[in-house]
Amino acid sequence: MSRKMLLIDHRPGGGADCLRVAEVGIPTPAADEVLIRVAYAGVNRPDVLQRSGSYPPPADASPYLGLEVSGEVVAVGTAVQGLQVGAQVCALTPGGGYAEYCCAPAAHCLPIPDGLSLLQAAALPENYFTVWTNLFERGHLQTGETVLVHGGSSGIGLTAIQLASQFGAQVLATAGSETKLQACRNAGASRAINYREEDFTAVVRAQTEGKGVNVILDMVGGGYIQRNLDALAVEGRLVQIAFLEGSQAQLDVMPIMLKRLTFTGSTLRARPKAEKAAIADALQAHVWPLLSAGRCLPVIHCTFPLHEAAQAHALMESSRHIGKIMLEINP
Repeated sequence: MSRKMLLIDHRPGGGADCLRVAEVGIPTPAADEVLIRVAYAGVNRPDVLQRSGSYPPPADASPYLGLEVSGEVVAVGTAVQGLQVGAQVCALTPGGGYAEYCCAPAAHCLPIPDGLSLLQAAALPENYFTVWTNLFERGHLQTGETVLVHGGSSGIGLTAIQLASQFGAQVLATAGSETKLQACRNAGASRAINYREEDFTAVVRAQTEGKGVNVILDMVGGGYIQRNLDALAVEGRLVQIAFLEGSQAQLDVMPIMLKRLTFTGSTLRARPKAEKAAIADALQAHVWPLLSAGRCLPVIHCTFPLHEAAQAHALMESSRHIGKIMLEINP
């Protein structure tokens, strides 16, 4: 194998047009890592934030973009057990996924679910890790409860709608066009709310007979935060996973006291390896059987070749897409 590979470099950062193909050395896996010949990589909002300079990677992570891949294991670290050269996997990576080869902790790799392509598998890790840990582990969503998913037509949103519905929750979702609303309905939302035309708090009251929803998964922040608190039921849980409209807001937090609310959230990338490994184990136990049965499949909007990563980022920033944007590298 040649010791050089192609990847997308974004440094020193800026707009989408700063992305360029570069040639660098193939990385060597650490003792607990595997080296993957990348077939496909997912494009995610954190990639856009990192490229623009507002979401720097952890000190011990790759400086390059790309948080999820699928492909073939071509080398294993000295401490790796259970994964062998030749295995096909999808993986949550510490960066560097926009490349011909990428290292990932072996504990963050998962087998390709039965019946799924490598393209579909590459669309799983970032969204499914994020949704599982936030909606079910932090939000404690239960069968029979009602959940409101903001950004319902995004990759995260559609994953949340599908998984919540599959596990017996009633789902409401917000989106900004009829096409996106229909995508939410197709994924399992019982009520899709056009946030440009409707007040989601009023819809929640109407749909829940004034009780409010049990859980809200929010990636918007800003002015939504107060409205989310108002829309929650007694003992409700607000789970924050991003701030598309900013992380600051002037709040009346009285609803937290009066309704005994929980306001929580998390980011995935900075969590310790062991915590991500535990999420991977939970996904393999609870979600991978559903995927193998043809349920809760990722929704893929389009795929770009690696050298068109700039166009993929421009599309992500336009918010015209529904579901996942992917890069094709070594199909």
